[in-house]
Amino acid sequence: MTETLLALVPVYGLGLVAVATFLSCLALPVPSSLVMLAAGGFAAAGDLVLWQVAGAALVGAVAGDQVGYRLGRVGGRLFAGRSLSPARARLMGQAADYLRTRGATAVFLSRWLFSPLGPYVNFAGGAAGLPLGAFTRAGVAGEAVWVALYVGLGAVFADDLLALADILGNASGLLAALAVAVALIFWLRAALRHRHRPA
Repeated sequence: MTETLLALVPVYGLGLVAVATFLSCLALPVPSSLVMLAAGGFAAAGDLVLWQVAGAALVGAVAGDQVGYRLGRVGGRLFAGRSLSPARARLMGQAADYLRTRGATAVFLSRWLFSPLGPYVNFAGGAAGLPLGAFTRAGVAGEAVWVALYVGLGAVFADDLLALADILGNASGLLAALAVAVALIFWLRAALRHRHRPA
């Protein structure tokens, strides 16, 4: 499948790059990082233009982020209408407050450093009511880093794309798992503190 996908990059070019990054930002299993690496490699070989590849990847990613945010916004309103226990409602409120106050940092880092979490941060940011302007600014900045890294690395290491994609995929997955583990530890600690607090 990987070789087939790589063969499609020079055929469909910029459109494939934009569609791949768009769909990956909606949590669909599309190997957008591999597509950007390959497109960077083809740009280094002269088959594509590097700045156009980066632009297409950035436009697709930002559009995907915006759609994910909007879906979270609509879905969050629907979910908020459901009755929750007072304890869960309070925790949901605290999570929403955290995203509203510190969400831009989470959005920025989830675009490139913890990229597997990015689509879920899009949905959560919309559901929590993170201001659209803050979400968009952080998202565009983070996506620019992500695109520059992958397209740039693809251009520099064009001869070893598959090995590079494997290394980056493993590192990205590990970082995302660590981020989730740390978040769960903080959440558990806060929940235990609240549970043992005198009434």
